[in-house]
Amino acid sequence: MEKSCTMLIHFDKPQAANEIKEALETGDGPTKCNALKSAIMMLLNGEQLPQLFITIVRYVLPSDDNFVQKLLLLYLEIIEKTDSNGKVLPEMILICQNLRNNLQHPNEYVRGSTLRFLCRLQETELLEPLIPSVMSNLEHRNSFVRRNAVLAVMNIYKLPGGDHLMPDAPEYIEKLLQTESDLSTRRNAFLLLYTCAQDRAVEVLLNNLDQVGNWGDILQMVVLELVRKVCRTTPEQKGKYMKIILQLLQTNNTAVVYECAGALVSLSSAPTAIRAASNCYCQLLQSQSDNNVKLIVLDRLLELKNNHRDVLQDMVMDVVRALASPNMDIRRKTLDIALDLITPRNIDEVILTLKKEVMKTQNRELEKNGEYRQMLVQAIHTCAVKFPDVAGSVVHLLMDFLGDSNTASALDVIFFVREIIETNAKLRESILQRLLDCFYQIRSSRVCACALWIIGEYSTDLTFVESSLAVLKASLGALPFVPQEKEESAAAEKAAAAAAAADDKKNTRPAVLSDGTYATQVSVVESALPGGATVPNLRAVLLTGDFYLGSVVATTLTKLVLRMCELETGAANLNAAHAEVMLYIVSMLRLGESAILAHPIDDDSSDRLQVCLQVLLKASESGLRSVWLQECRSSYATMISEKQTREADESTSLASMTVAQADDLIDFYHLKNRKGMTQLELEDEVATDMMRATGSLTSAVDNERKLNRMLQLTGFSDPVYAEAYVTVHQYDIVLDVTVMNRTQETLQNLCLELATMGDLKLVERPQNYTITPGETKQIRANIKVSSTETGVIFGNIVYESTGATDRSVVVLNDIHIDIMDYISPASTADVAFRNMWAEFEWENKVAVNTSITDVQAFLDHIVASTNMKCLTPLSALEGDCGFLAANLYAKSVFGEDALVNVSIEKQDSKLTGYIRIRSKTQGIALSLGDKITLKQKGRN
Repeated sequence: MEKSCTMLIHFDKPQAANEIKEALETGDGPTKCNALKSAIMMLLNGEQLPQLFITIVRYVLPSDDNFVQKLLLLYLEIIEKTDSNGKVLPEMILICQNLRNNLQHPNEYVRGSTLRFLCRLQETELLEPLIPSVMSNLEHRNSFVRRNAVLAVMNIYKLPGGDHLMPDAPEYIEKLLQTESDLSTRRNAFLLLYTCAQDRAVEVLLNNLDQVGNWGDILQMVVLELVRKVCRTTPEQKGKYMKIILQLLQTNNTAVVYECAGALVSLSSAPTAIRAASNCYCQLLQSQSDNNVKLIVLDRLLELKNNHRDVLQDMVMDVVRALASPNMDIRRKTLDIALDLITPRNIDEVILTLKKEVMKTQNRELEKNGEYRQMLVQAIHTCAVKFPDVAGSVVHLLMDFLGDSNTASALDVIFFVREIIETNAKLRESILQRLLDCFYQIRSSRVCACALWIIGEYSTDLTFVESSLAVLKASLGALPFVPQEKEESAAAEKAAAAAAAADDKKNTRPAVLSDGTYATQVSVVESALPGGATVPNLRAVLLTGDFYLGSVVATTLTKLVLRMCELETGAANLNAAHAEVMLYIVSMLRLGESAILAHPIDDDSSDRLQVCLQVLLKASESGLRSVWLQECRSSYATMISEKQTREADESTSLASMTVAQADDLIDFYHLKNRKGMTQLELEDEVATDMMRATGSLTSAVDNERKLNRMLQLTGFSDPVYAEAYVTVHQYDIVLDVTVMNRTQETLQNLCLELATMGDLKLVERPQNYTITPGETKQIRANIKVSSTETGVIFGNIVYESTGATDRSVVVLNDIHIDIMDYISPASTADVAFRNMWAEFEWENKVAVNTSITDVQAFLDHIVASTNMKCLTPLSALEGDCGFLAANLYAKSVFGEDALVNVSIEKQDSKLTGYIRIRSKTQGIALSLGDKITLKQKGRN
């Protein structure tokens, strides 16, 4: 068995043992100090120096130097004091007299240091003759000596047989506690009673209930530990001790208040207790300046929200005040908590606060304004979807940020506007008018495209159609986009540059790089575009060569003209609008073929512009108008409806999970016997009964999954049978190994030796055991996990038997830690998914190779096998077309994102295609790819 170690010191300059011995024998005080330091550090790093002990006893023990005596205690702490059989070495008796002298030393520092040393001694033969001296130090005048004397008494009493060495220690410490004035000594004395004589600690606590609030913080922390322990062992007395916790909540020490709140939540489900704990957390959130403290408190509030949502809903405004912190992690976590707590009662206050925060982001001096504004816009969007009535109070404010330089923030705003204008008919006119007023501020191509779609779909009366046409013409500017003389000069320059490049190509040889490949040189010529800050927004984007936006502009103009046809305006006005729109479209086509741009128009955009021209030529056909003016908008309305239905179904399925049986106990509040019970006790008992009846106290365990985690490590014919139950927590793995001796001999020094591969780390080595024939032993091993990567645990069981001279070894089966234990399904917006897909650098491409022949069945199999969520709506996957593309998303416990794109096609009754995995780290991409490769063959 490995010996315990109470201190670690790094040391890389060993010294010869003879030099240390000589310095200890002949040196002065400082020399002896340095020699002792070297000896201590060499011993800690595995060196064996048995010859030094007698030298130290002869030349160091008699020293009067206090620092030498301190180093001597450290030396005595780390040396071996017992032999291989556990017996105390005879020479250790030599130090007992020195320790007794130190315990009676006139210097309180020497006494206190020696008492601290006794706290680390485990040998009763050495401690027994020192007990009278230790007890006498409990009455020393100096508090430093008394507090360490109490710790020494506690260590001796906790040893095997310690209650026989000091039978009256708890009684003596209880008397000391009544007269002691030093806070640290009182804390240590109460800790001794709590550890060794719990009944006496409870009696002291109940006799001093009125004074608990005035006790020091370190003593109050021990009181809380005692309350927790008593409430768990005797739940029927819980209500009485809850009063103590509520009393401690009124103290000024933040650490005590935090622990009190945690104790209340863990011990009680009464609304009064939960409300008091929530208030404490909210006060800590406001009063503490440390960001780490705020994040910890927010985690506690998140746990409260999951279990006691109704109580926390009344405090949502206290939580939202944490947005005042400049830290983005705190703001993000605060918004996540607040958005789950909004109700019709508090939505107005939350929206008002979010509006104020949005206004603050207009200050350009603050850091990360764009990112914070994007978070706020998304939060307001979520609120408006849940409560459409509040949309009118925020939508106009947010539209001021459509021209934001942060494209992501502006995109969130325009997506919010698009959804609100579809779902809230009363706001359509005001939103459309506000959009037309601020359209000229939009400089982002993607934001412009969405805004143009809104203008084309929701300009339904003649006034808005004419206003929209005027705004778009003003944003495009005067025609032509490029004057003819500039276009001719640009064409001439381009031809001359091409001729010069051809001559250079004839006269120069290709460059050969050092690896044998040919080098290619690319020259980029930047041409100055006309205009500047005064160029209208759509014109400026078109002149950069963005013809996708040009096709969106043409589509919007075409829809507006078709709308005019339906509204039966005058023929002259209609013909003029027709001609003008067609002229703009033709001008965009000419711009695409112009030499002034670096790249010509792409084929898709050109085809779309030409389709718009064809539609305008056939504008009188009613069927064509129906497709352009009604089908597109109805498709978007269907998408929004399906999104709302999907969210409602998820909420319904989550709420419909069975947590208890129909015949379980339900306790009725008004029928409860209230005799002798306070309101808190009554609430706590009712809440506990209700939680038991509704299944909240007993977590539902998936028995099938639990059996899957049971792994056989050895064979049935091995002398030692072992099996392990693997429990995966967030950041660590616990192996509960059951070991059974199947032989007829006693196995001695049986040890479970484990090693890991991957990002796994064994925390501590399990200790040795002696197992009799047929005996079963439970061994627990903890392994830390540092990343989402498939790891392997392997090892063996080593033991000694009476009939064999060598140690026997049983090799264990490998334990493969599954990546599925680390990741869980999650949701994210399509825009965020695309941004992460473009940003993440690690990609693993897996070819489809499966026996499944149906595309939908294969997708369902991949989703079930990878524990991911399909982000692609079911409506987009419906139909039997023979091909499928879907996006999957999951998040690991370490905050890592896992993105998967499934693209498959059915050819000749066989599925082909690829599954692409992207992540920020290599481990999750490779591990997920291996998992998919293993599981994609079929259902078994």
